[in-house]
Amino acid sequence: MTTSPTGLRERKKAKTRAALREHAMRLIEEQGFAATTVEQIAEAAEVSPSTFFRYFPTKEDAVLVDDVDAVLVEAIRAQPADLAPIEAILRAMREVFGNLSPEMWAFERRRQVLILGVPELRMRMMHQMTDAIDLMAGVIAERAGLPADDFSARVTAGAAVGAMLAVLPAGRVAPVEGVTPDDYRRLEQALTLLQQGLPLG
Repeated sequence: MTTSPTGLRERKKAKTRAALREHAMRLIEEQGFAATTVEQIAEAAEVSPSTFFRYFPTKEDAVLVDDVDAVLVEAIRAQPADLAPIEAILRAMREVFGNLSPEMWAFERRRQVLILGVPELRMRMMHQMTDAIDLMAGVIAERAGLPADDFSARVTAGAAVGAMLAVLPAGRVAPVEGVTPDDYRRLEQALTLLQQGLPLG
């Protein structure tokens, strides 16, 4: 059986994207964020700066793009339609994060350490929380057969993202070791508390 040209192209694109991310993170770790340029990242990945910009709009995005987000949204979408929104999010999280390999956890920890340690990245990440609410609100509304801008879906999504901010490293002042499996167990606890109506104690 022969491999389709489309398949080859997609694999090559994925390989280039991964190389750009790896070199961006390595160079920022070695010489700092401000001293690292798109030209240096592109040269290390053996591509042109214009190729870099076909994959990432800015230097920050090479670190900030979260590949897990799209997978999580699809997992929420795939949950049974009769599940309440927070329960659907909880089950989707268990599926997605329970299947992350040790290598993926290591990459995510490394990425979070960079984001939390570089003020420019941390600020951009906090601004992106609005995008996260939009993404989650859309899938919550879709599951319920509601318009994408439904108020209740948006409030639910905002509460869920707020719970994430409260317990994940992004919500803390000093980076420790990046995101860990224990952080996601704490996130499960936070979402369960939200589901129970936020009882104190």
